[in-house]
Amino acid sequence: MSVFSNQSFSEHELVAFRNDRHSGLQAIIAVHSSALGPAVGGCRMYPYASEADALHDVLRLSRGMTHKSALAGLPFGGGKSIIIGDPHKQKNRALLEAMGDFVNSLGGRYITAEDVGTSVADIRTMARRTPYVAGLDDNEHGGDPSPSTAYGVFLGIRTAVRHRYGRDKLDDIGISIQGLGHVGFKLARLLIEDGATVYGADINAANLERAAAELGVRPVSSDEVLFLPVDVVAPCAMGAIWNRESISRLRAGIVCGAANNQLATPADGELLRRRGVLYCPDFLVNAGGIIEAHHQILRSGESERLAHIERIETTLAEVLRLSGERQVSTESVAREMAEDILRGSSCATEGADRSLAA
Repeated sequence: MSVFSNQSFSEHELVAFRNDRHSGLQAIIAVHSSALGPAVGGCRMYPYASEADALHDVLRLSRGMTHKSALAGLPFGGGKSIIIGDPHKQKNRALLEAMGDFVNSLGGRYITAEDVGTSVADIRTMARRTPYVAGLDDNEHGGDPSPSTAYGVFLGIRTAVRHRYGRDKLDDIGISIQGLGHVGFKLARLLIEDGATVYGADINAANLERAAAELGVRPVSSDEVLFLPVDVVAPCAMGAIWNRESISRLRAGIVCGAANNQLATPADGELLRRRGVLYCPDFLVNAGGIIEAHHQILRSGESERLAHIERIETTLAEVLRLSGERQVSTESVAREMAEDILRGSSCATEGADRSLAA
């Protein structure tokens, strides 16, 4: 399992591995960049098919966090951690505390939070062994950042619908959601309240049943949810779902969801554009959660937090405009914007270093 030859290795600053036999922990932490501040990113627990798959995922996710924080205007770098294992069968206190020790061993270079397969309660357990955690404050959601993530994606969908169809409300707009867990369920509620017709699927039958019973989501199968003849598809499960084959079957005009790393390769962003699909870069629209964590640290008020999340609309509108003007993918425009921010930070730091040396 080579790090440097991995196609997702992008000059990462740090990739660390931990194998704790006592607890059964097998984990990787990747720090992509600390140009803007300490690397922040969630801890994902997932039963990867291989160690190589786990490494590939954590490298992609940490790089995405760098761009997410930059575009969101946050003083954070990009990082991510993964635990190899089934969260429903292998998660326990000893394993989570061992993960806390692993995070602590990096001395603050990486700050963790919840992600797929982990919860706020799990991060609290890790916090017994490390102070380098985020998203634990007892707010109205018990520290859960998923409502803020869902709100940011909702704003992204509204912005894309306005850009493509010239409509400010979602009345009579059809939207399909893949994944009705923490974020997907809350997104469905917001969309339905705004007038949208929402279809949904989830590999967890209980999630789908709850969304149908409580919200009126129309159930569909996991095999068809991405390919329905709707206006918007919102992937809110795992990533790497858009490739040449799946894009050819897409029937929606807009893709905007919370899942990280939705494109299997960078070239798939251009495939979506050529297909006439308006793709909202995931690392832009799903930043609500990390914005929430930032404002928990600052002890900000509700109005400040919401105003910061609502900047997603402005940034996305600019990305969509530039993509249309330049005839390039929204993904490439958003990444270029993030890289410009990172380069500006590096130039400022280098200038300060030169001034101090003088």
